[in-house]
Amino acid sequence: MKFTPGNCYGIIGANGAGKSTFLKMLSGDMESTNGNVSLGSGERLSVLRQNHSEYNDIPVLSAVLMGHEQLWKVMSEKDAIYSKTDFTEEDGHRASTLEEQFADMDGWNAESAAGNLLSGLGIKEESHQKLMRDLSAKEKVKVLLAQALFGKPDNLLLDEPTNDLDLETVNWLENYLSYFDNTVLVVSHDRHFLDAICTHIVDIDFNKVQLFPGNYTFWYESSQLALRQMQNQNKKAEDRKKELLEFIARFSANASKSKQTTSRKKMIEKLNIEEIKPSTRKYPAIIFTPEREPGNHILEVTNLSKSMNGTLLFSGLSFMLQKDDKVVFLSKDTRAMTALFEILKGHETPDSGTFNWGQTILKAHLPLEYDHLFQSDITLIDWLAQFSQDTTEIYLRGFLGKMLFSGEEIYKKANVLSGGEKVRCMIARMMIRNANVMLLDTPTNHLDLESIQAFNNTLIKFKGNILMSSHDQQFIQTICNRIIEIGPNGMIDKLMDYDDYINDERLKEQRKQLYS
Repeated sequence: MKFTPGNCYGIIGANGAGKSTFLKMLSGDMESTNGNVSLGSGERLSVLRQNHSEYNDIPVLSAVLMGHEQLWKVMSEKDAIYSKTDFTEEDGHRASTLEEQFADMDGWNAESAAGNLLSGLGIKEESHQKLMRDLSAKEKVKVLLAQALFGKPDNLLLDEPTNDLDLETVNWLENYLSYFDNTVLVVSHDRHFLDAICTHIVDIDFNKVQLFPGNYTFWYESSQLALRQMQNQNKKAEDRKKELLEFIARFSANASKSKQTTSRKKMIEKLNIEEIKPSTRKYPAIIFTPEREPGNHILEVTNLSKSMNGTLLFSGLSFMLQKDDKVVFLSKDTRAMTALFEILKGHETPDSGTFNWGQTILKAHLPLEYDHLFQSDITLIDWLAQFSQDTTEIYLRGFLGKMLFSGEEIYKKANVLSGGEKVRCMIARMMIRNANVMLLDTPTNHLDLESIQAFNNTLIKFKGNILMSSHDQQFIQTICNRIIEIGPNGMIDKLMDYDDYINDERLKEQRKQLYS
């Protein structure tokens, strides 16, 4: 398999399929059992580092410069020579050689280029000389990302680069990578991000690694179409071919004009339809069936405010929930949304204000933190029985089966589950509720792409109300029809979709005022 410049490869696969292992083998951090990895002559490889404490005693700007190992080595040796008190003729010759190498690597512009990357990622200039240890966890993530991008490496390996990034920084990164001229390989669970930057998808499934042209949505929709065709044996081969060709033409016509999408479009147009394979993925069957429709009075919130550790998270929050409202809550401080959901569930008390749920409302809540619910060593079937009126095994097995726990897996102990397994149990618990209002605090955390896609599809069709926060742009854009942004200085409430909201120039100034 060959990865070529000008292309971005999205690596996908179920949790545990080996995506991160594959990247580690490419970076040399792990040896392969057989086969080999080679770079082009003189090419540089850069990797997004995951150890956030690795550079604690290094200034922020220096940590970014260290991303270009050869340049950093030259800079360090050069500085050491010039700081010598007994500068010899030999030192002079060596310094001259280093100066040439430094200039060849565009060293004179290195600090300003590193500073520009940091500023683009939202690290203010006054923080560039701070030690890494003095930054927050989220700021450290941004610095390590700047380090990976610094010096425009020939090959860039990014493992979950959007984790812990706010939506504005994710958009900046999408734009940066869309115009990146070299080779990028990225593992991500963010479909909007993969769609924006990828020219190809690398699918790791059943111990096989396969390469497909197009972005994530093209891979997903084409593999689903091929699967439906395979299941429909009555369709003639000629009709199947026509349907696939029409799908390819339709997808190409919708491409935007960025460099990545132009090259992706050309590849899709050249695609041999035999290359489109039916999906072998298993998707959970997430089905929410409200016991009853919400009445006219759903939720009324009046003048709510909340502080945490002396910081005002939001104030003056007032709104009425209408039928069919699917609301995303936004804030620069993610604690604001979590606090709001905990208040609305009755788990926390607001500093001021009131809220009132309607008589017909039955809520299901997916909180941000739920590890405390998985402390005991009871089986999954017994765990789910705690939340159900019908505790028969056949009834509960149906819900666990829908969330891909089959056979003996239902007897797994609750306290040994992975993050992805826990959230699938939480969704099974929500399905049992037959609720007509969903409260979802960052619902895609720990889920693989298959579960995110299934969750997304069912929430689009959900017949009740949704109140959620999320850092998954596609989730927000496809589900929500109302945006409420909350901050210390009030709120903005708009009936519009997310893309229009964040790109509206008039709203940008209003949004700043929420936090100033």
